[in-house]
Amino acid sequence: MDYAEEQRQRWNSAAGHAWVESQAMLDRLFEPLADRLADLAADRRPDQLLDVGCGTGSTTVAIARRLGTTAACVGVDISEPMLAAARARADREGVAATFICADAQTYPFEPGSFDLIVSRFGVMFFQDSVKAFASLRRAARDGGELCMIVWRDPTDNPFMTVAQRAAAPILPLPERQPDAPGQFAFANDHRVRGILRDSGWRGVEFRPVDIACAMPERELVGYFTRFGPVGMALQNADERTHGQVIDTVRPAFDRYVHGDQVRFTAACWTVSARADANTR
Repeated sequence: MDYAEEQRQRWNSAAGHAWVESQAMLDRLFEPLADRLADLAADRRPDQLLDVGCGTGSTTVAIARRLGTTAACVGVDISEPMLAAARARADREGVAATFICADAQTYPFEPGSFDLIVSRFGVMFFQDSVKAFASLRRAARDGGELCMIVWRDPTDNPFMTVAQRAAAPILPLPERQPDAPGQFAFANDHRVRGILRDSGWRGVEFRPVDIACAMPERELVGYFTRFGPVGMALQNADERTHGQVIDTVRPAFDRYVHGDQVRFTAACWTVSARADANTR
């Protein structure tokens, strides 16, 4: 099975359903980041906007809510379960957002369609990032903009690796490979500058942003047993192993627990670029 098919199956099965079932918690957790992209869109006032890797649609809908009927907002993702939740959300809120189930790396977007392309944690999983961003460049209008929020280095995000480190003696977990598709694939700004340059984007800028995030403490066990490498490994684990992981990993988060809240800092890059007329 090639990587693209593995990703399609993953996000249309357990991983996608986990996001749908936990969308309320995840929306609250990453709301500050969705708000940043909504603020940007409100400032730019695009006619056509694309949200790449939109998932359950929280960012797409937040932007559509801010822009009202002045813009057409489109979200694209490979997970049909997540997109079903996104469509239901848009319907409930009555916003001008539509959704496409497709791989943005290969989908034939209408050339020159979008004057703003955004993403919150949705662009780090491409098999061929240059090919993907070249496709997005063709979909952008001349003078259009790209703005995405991605994770910085794992060393800047210790909360995100607590579960993997603590569970390693119990679970067979793959080592994170630098620059490989995944959560931290865009941490290296020099590498990502090269990807965007080679795919036709210009004026690339990186700005570090540190966002305070919080979730209810009662959600913590569900969070680390459903998401990330530990969550994936536990999908096929027996009940005994599941219990062992909880007993071992939960205390490792103690320094992030403050009363009934779990608090941490999301260390991210805000990456922007522009679509010059001579780079199509």
